[in-house]
Amino acid sequence: MRDIASSSATPSESPDTASRSGDALVEQSAVALRRLIGRKEVSPVELLEACIDRIERINPFVNAVTATCFDRARSEARAAEQAVVDGTAPLGLLHGLPLGVKDLEPTEGLLTTWGSAIYRDHVPTQDIELVARLRRAGAIVAGKTNVPEMGAGANSRNTVWGATGNPFNPNLNAGGSSGGSAAALACDLLPVCTGSDTGGSLRIPAAKCGVVGFRPSPGVVPSVRKPLGWTPISVVGPMGRTVEDACLQLAASAGMHAGDALSYPLDAMSFLTPPEVDLGRLRVAYTEDFGTCAVDEGIRATFRAKIAAMRHLFRSCDEVTLDLGDAHRCFDVLRAEAFVAGMQAAYERDPDSLGPNTRANYEMGKRMSLLDSAWAQAEQTRIIQTTQRTFAEYDLILSPTTPVSPFAWTQLYADTINGEQQATYYRWLGLTYVVTLMTHPALSLPCGTDHLGMPFGLQIVGGFRQDHQVLGASLALERAFALRPELRRPRPDLAALRRAVPDLRSIVTAPPVVGGAKGQGAAGSVSVV
Repeated sequence: MRDIASSSATPSESPDTASRSGDALVEQSAVALRRLIGRKEVSPVELLEACIDRIERINPFVNAVTATCFDRARSEARAAEQAVVDGTAPLGLLHGLPLGVKDLEPTEGLLTTWGSAIYRDHVPTQDIELVARLRRAGAIVAGKTNVPEMGAGANSRNTVWGATGNPFNPNLNAGGSSGGSAAALACDLLPVCTGSDTGGSLRIPAAKCGVVGFRPSPGVVPSVRKPLGWTPISVVGPMGRTVEDACLQLAASAGMHAGDALSYPLDAMSFLTPPEVDLGRLRVAYTEDFGTCAVDEGIRATFRAKIAAMRHLFRSCDEVTLDLGDAHRCFDVLRAEAFVAGMQAAYERDPDSLGPNTRANYEMGKRMSLLDSAWAQAEQTRIIQTTQRTFAEYDLILSPTTPVSPFAWTQLYADTINGEQQATYYRWLGLTYVVTLMTHPALSLPCGTDHLGMPFGLQIVGGFRQDHQVLGASLALERAFALRPELRRPRPDLAALRRAVPDLRSIVTAPPVVGGAKGQGAAGSVSVV
């Protein structure tokens, strides 16, 4: 194993992507690649080598992939190839597809740091359930993808690996906390990457990088690492370059597990092909800000233009006003509870070992009382009940996914919006975390570009437990958007990439130990945004 993030190109270099035969292969969707493998038209070995070549050429410009295990992956790819040749056993849904695992998910034998200096040499002795399921489905773990420290924040930068740059402009951020996965998908480094979401960690980076991020209903994909087993705010879910790619990963990972008290029996294969949804029968609501979130005027204008361009697709499309009460304080408390539960040991051992975001969350929770917790639980219940009145009249709610265009990765978070100072480092995530409080499924779908020419994500929120409808409607919208230049998914010009200034790895304080270290047991838990 090695640290691919430390490989470099000279600052004046740009990646040569035009003449590489493997590029045509890696740029195909995960669904198409799996089909080609099953037909013996593409070898898992050939695909892995094409991905490795792509990573080595492109990753130095975006820093999306961190620790890798290419030697082990090559061995597994050869075994996957032999299984196809033999044809004696059924092939898994992800058979032979290289996989990037978000660096909040423990991976057996592969460095897992949570983006924290505390765990810079931590090598787990077993895979977490999500990774185990994807590997049982035939995926081949190739490496880890970058995150903010402990998943705290929506700018994927930390002192272990550095920052992840946006594929459309590496000087800007890729979102978070699944920023490394989103950037890797957008750059076609890997066909399958994992994500997770508390306040928007699947949806926000997907929006900023022009890919799909789906937050399923709590319990659809078991999340066994959350320290508070009954909380519905933290979930694990799929990302993909297309809706079908996200569905493929979801089908391979969904299903009940005793490690997640909210999981329940379901038909995982039902997610593989979403039901066809007739957009013309849908009653759609839309909101710029859910009545409570700060949103940049440029994003508001962009969103209104997008709605005008798509509203003819629906039976009805109405602007709505929602009463979400004190959703911000509610999320503050619930989020802080998770950090207190997960970070107490690390904080009490050495508060200075934690980064500013992680420490701020813990200290906020430390000041709270049982009264705060009880109030927040009751307020979330009220928000859930209020939301049902809107969904009694509408099938979907549409909104922007993020309130601002991607900003410089050197800026830790969006501290002001329209001149309004944000109360915390994560307040600018309000458009996604108010949906988290609803507990409803939500997907960020690429929807053209914003007023600054960067990817724009459309947040699609469905009714309670209506995951299939959200996926089906998103697939129908994706197909409709493909016919409209102002709505279709944007693609980064990788040949035009230049090294970020300052360098994306400039915040690394010391090189991590990659490989060879012994597992140190489970880290104190991780809350994700």
